[in-house]
Amino acid sequence: MEQENHVLVIFPHPDDEAFGVSGTLMKYRDMGVPVTYACLTFGDMGRNLGYPPFATRESLHKIRKKEVEKSAEVMGVEDLRLLGYRDKTLEFEAPGHLKNVMSGLIEEINPSRIITFYPGYSVHPDHEATAYAVVDAVKEIPAEKRPSLQLVAFSNQTLEDLGEPDIIVDISGYEERKKEVMAAHISQTGPLLETLASETVEGDEAHSTWMTSEHFYSYDIK
Repeated sequence: MEQENHVLVIFPHPDDEAFGVSGTLMKYRDMGVPVTYACLTFGDMGRNLGYPPFATRESLHKIRKKEVEKSAEVMGVEDLRLLGYRDKTLEFEAPGHLKNVMSGLIEEINPSRIITFYPGYSVHPDHEATAYAVVDAVKEIPAEKRPSLQLVAFSNQTLEDLGEPDIIVDISGYEERKKEVMAAHISQTGPLLETLASETVEGDEAHSTWMTSEHFYSYDIK
């Protein structure tokens, strides 16, 4: 990891940051790098209502808002932007709207690096809409001024189409703090946290997947 002027993280849902990037963000913060996390929705159409259920469809909005605020606090991210879009509707925003919002964020923050999903390789329609909006916004920036793109991809065809990730961040020493970030999103992460705590093959596999390193792809705009 290199020193950055400012890292901008853009995801559509609370907890999107917890699994694949929170260790990386904590390393940046410990390096003194400013991090802004822009979360587009409150994830209040998510299927999970706790394990066992403790939320209702009506209360999930407030619960997940508190969860992402707690996650940001644990990570040391002081600039959390909650943009307030409706969950599971980002793909239906007017053409160009999200791109313009992303352009405004980038112009304001002037990041040297942006972390978001990889367009075409992030499964969920909200993920894809966010990814394409970010990439389209960056395309409009002159090449010499563009921030670096560090993208998360996790669809089944990822390795076949993209090859191995070319950015691997060792998060050794951040395991316990990352568990705290994941625990902040307890309405969504309860079963996984139980698996991580178990002395089973599944627990070992989950630990290897989430707690030792975080994998990304760089993205060169043509």
